[in-house]
Amino acid sequence: MSPVLAGVLQLIALTAALALAYRPLGDYMAAVYSSPRHLRIEKVIYRCIGANADTQMRWPAYLRGVLAFSVVGVLFLYLLQRLQGGLPLSLGFASISPDQAFNTAASFVANTNWQSYSGEQAMGHVVQTAGLAVQNFVSAATGMAVAIALVRGFARSRTGDLGNFWADLVRGTVRVLIPIAVIGAVILVACGAIQNFSGIHGVGQFMGGSQQTNGGAVASQEVIKELGTNGGGYFNANSAHPFENPTAFTNLFEIFLILVIPFALTRTFGKLVGNVKQGYAILATMGIIWLGFTALMMWTEFAHGGPALQAAGAAMEGKETRFGVGSSAIFSVATTLTSTGAVDSFHSSFTAFGGGIQLLGMMLGEIAPGGVGSGLYGMLVMAIIAVFLAGLMVGRTPEYLGKKIGTREIKLAACYILITPTLVLGFTAASMVLPDALGSMLNTKALGAGSHGFSEVLYAFTSGANNNGSAFGGLNANTPWYNTTIGLAMLLGRFLPMVFVLALAGSLAEQKPIPETAGTLRTEKPLFAGLLVGTILIITGLTYFPALALGPLAEGLS
Repeated sequence: MSPVLAGVLQLIALTAALALAYRPLGDYMAAVYSSPRHLRIEKVIYRCIGANADTQMRWPAYLRGVLAFSVVGVLFLYLLQRLQGGLPLSLGFASISPDQAFNTAASFVANTNWQSYSGEQAMGHVVQTAGLAVQNFVSAATGMAVAIALVRGFARSRTGDLGNFWADLVRGTVRVLIPIAVIGAVILVACGAIQNFSGIHGVGQFMGGSQQTNGGAVASQEVIKELGTNGGGYFNANSAHPFENPTAFTNLFEIFLILVIPFALTRTFGKLVGNVKQGYAILATMGIIWLGFTALMMWTEFAHGGPALQAAGAAMEGKETRFGVGSSAIFSVATTLTSTGAVDSFHSSFTAFGGGIQLLGMMLGEIAPGGVGSGLYGMLVMAIIAVFLAGLMVGRTPEYLGKKIGTREIKLAACYILITPTLVLGFTAASMVLPDALGSMLNTKALGAGSHGFSEVLYAFTSGANNNGSAFGGLNANTPWYNTTIGLAMLLGRFLPMVFVLALAGSLAEQKPIPETAGTLRTEKPLFAGLLVGTILIITGLTYFPALALGPLAEGLS
């Protein structure tokens, strides 16, 4: 079987699996977030944290809950790393330095999982399981809660109530993420992923000698790393490591885990607003972009443009031989179009245009299908922009799902789409003029390192501000400058958009629904899905094209 055919068949199998899971999972999550009853274990959790889960919150109270919980998470994870040297099961590792501890705490709480360290050489079992793995669950549940709050803003009228953050957080964790993670971890263990608390030991190598390695609760962390669109791996090689990702089947299964909840949430959205066709329109938009990017990436990598790659016969440099070009291309698009950041190949070794596709996927706002929760609310904000543009073209007051898109709503949506580019381009520009920051580019003397070196810095801040977490190699990001600035980009890129999303949700929930008329834009039709795709691509292109032209485009055309 040719590598191209194998890649196409894997893509077909993946699409079929996502289609089978779409309806039952989407309906289940709609039931979870609309149920008036609490499970017994949930009541125990509410008592422990002192929360009244039946109290309805307006958007300022909901936001305070999100921010307070996240601040506590950052402080706890920071202290856990700083105290690691005195903790049991630390494997003899020292405590983490202040700037790196801040960067890692911000990273995992923000659902970014940017790692400027080698996990197997820095983090003990307690930090991995009680710190990083826990944040993989709750940061994903936080994103889902904010998305559901925005959906309630469309579904409710004249109340301003968006539900209860603590109830949404606990339900997303207990009823959605944990059950799927348990099943997924069993599958990974059955396929060869490790799950233990072993210490450091020597492993013999085929060519002689040995290397030091350690075990860990890898399978359980791996599954929530993908399911929660987190991305932080137990090992430095991430999902290219055989302990995390043993076979071609587990590789495809992990891609499925990355995509299944973000896609299924569109069904949840349709159920909660009382019109599943609206969910199908959002799904179609996400699906068109995802399939288009995947096809383009596979074509680019199989074409293996460039003299070195053509001489070698394929773009296999930096890719796992167990997976090949096709599977690596599918994985890289899935991880950069979502806020996952996991890698089963070396992103910096992709062709220049392949690296540009990865960058562009993150620059879209990671909305196709995007992160768990963040992809849905990001796409709904873009839908509001698209409706506004359509209203300008026909001279009508824009409305979406029966809610008027007025001055307040469009200002909030505009602020949302401006935050991330400001962080990405601002920090990249600063890094390109500061000598210490430039010194982190380890390949500045290599051929073509000018444009590729710029791409490394641009990729780092694009990944951080969009809460992705993957990186181009060749940039030493474990410095005070990058640890601090990328940490700030991750926190601001995660929580500032949430401020505007929740304010937008509150504004929508206060409105009275507008009856449909003959002039109402039908947002469940294919025409609107096409308009939404065009809006996303145009806004992203106008924002980032100059930066892309200096980086991957210049490298690819040189």
